[in-house]
Amino acid sequence: MIIHPAGIKAGLWGTVLTTTLSCSTTKQPAPSPVKSPNIILIYLDDMGNGDLSLTGATGYTTPHIDKLAGEGLRFTHFYSPQAVSTASRAGLLTGCYPNRIGLPGALGPQSRIGISDGEVTIAEMLKEKGYRTAIFGKWHLGTARQFLPTQHGFDRFCGIPYSNDMWPLHPTGSYPDLPLFMDEEIVNKAVTPNDQTQFTTLFTQKTCDFIRENRDHPFFIYLPHPMPHVPLHVSDRFKGKSEQGHYGDVMMEIDWSVGEIIRTLQETGLEEETLVIFTSDNGPWINYGNHAGSTGGLREGKGTTFEGGHRVPCIMRWKGLIPEGVVSNSLASAIDILPTLAELTAAPLPTHKIDGVSLLPILKGNTEATPRETFYYYYRQNSLEAVRHGHWKLVFPHPGRTYEGFKPGQDGKPGEVNENFPVGGGLYDLRRDPGERYDLSTFYPEQVRLLDSIAAKAREDLGDDLHKMEGSGRRKPGYLVTH
Repeated sequence: MIIHPAGIKAGLWGTVLTTTLSCSTTKQPAPSPVKSPNIILIYLDDMGNGDLSLTGATGYTTPHIDKLAGEGLRFTHFYSPQAVSTASRAGLLTGCYPNRIGLPGALGPQSRIGISDGEVTIAEMLKEKGYRTAIFGKWHLGTARQFLPTQHGFDRFCGIPYSNDMWPLHPTGSYPDLPLFMDEEIVNKAVTPNDQTQFTTLFTQKTCDFIRENRDHPFFIYLPHPMPHVPLHVSDRFKGKSEQGHYGDVMMEIDWSVGEIIRTLQETGLEEETLVIFTSDNGPWINYGNHAGSTGGLREGKGTTFEGGHRVPCIMRWKGLIPEGVVSNSLASAIDILPTLAELTAAPLPTHKIDGVSLLPILKGNTEATPRETFYYYYRQNSLEAVRHGHWKLVFPHPGRTYEGFKPGQDGKPGEVNENFPVGGGLYDLRRDPGERYDLSTFYPEQVRLLDSIAAKAREDLGDDLHKMEGSGRRKPGYLVTH
């Protein structure tokens, strides 16, 4: 018997969880093998590069996630599309740099833009191959009906439309106006902090249910957990369980979630027919102190184009293809997931330009493969703040966020940051200096010239506010249609 976190009550949550409260099911004979794998994409919010026990976390352990890595592939140089929520998710789901499709930064609850109908999401691509699709968790690509997941390839949606700390205040100021959706219907207009304690359990349960319901059909599940983004919430079962405080408790519950999903795959006979991907949307929001994660020693954090903002853990496991215990030090990004899945499933790529490349050679065990050699670090509206080629990274002078020199916050309250610090340029050798502390531009001018030339091409295509360039390859976001 699988025991779930305590605190699930009757009423709304009982309705949302449907009639079952366990991911467990009687083991059935495995269905006939499918040509393409089932796919489960787990996307955490603000988890840093050092937040797993296998990457150095202390005060708690993540045994299920660690085991996932031991049975599959772990990337050590994996990058979020941009170091902030909306942009990162837009890049993940479309295979594009977020500024190419008009979705940099983070959309607020009242935003009048969202993902365009002209873009193709992973879900839309896989539906062309007969996949059943679902998202359980945080969307953050637009709040109007035309922007919701069900309008962009997902058959099912249970979750919130934006971050769990975003809400227009209720007129009385007494509670947040954070809605919970079931497909296109709002089933809870104002999710309370107590409701949020059930988020990890709820979205895990919905994932397990969808696996069981579709065990005879190929499926794609996108599980973008709202945690460990502040404000942190955890069920009673995990509250106070870690030595790392509230953040450790939340990470322990997320690890439990991964374990439940793997258990359900085993019990339905789908373990060897399912690709599981686990990663994060950006680095930690480190001015929240003990309610934030760890960069694992990388510089800065969320909202910056230093490594602490962009580099995140990524694990991929598919017993039918990926060798066990593989570690890849090759450059890769979440924008590469869509073309990788396209090649795995023989799904048609979008006809418009995308920026991702297929990582399939690495998934098959070729750890020396380098499908991607270059990555562009964009932030703010459309500023090219850095570029990486091979192991070299060139940072351009720009106004940016810094957490350095400020006392971190405590217990959910943020510390100060400087959002317009004059960041100086520099050349960094990420093989020897992942913390980006030693500027080598004086010693390697040929590398500076090479990366400058690569950046010049990016500016022509994607633009660059720092150079007042629009870019010829950018597309418009979706705009709210009013009648």
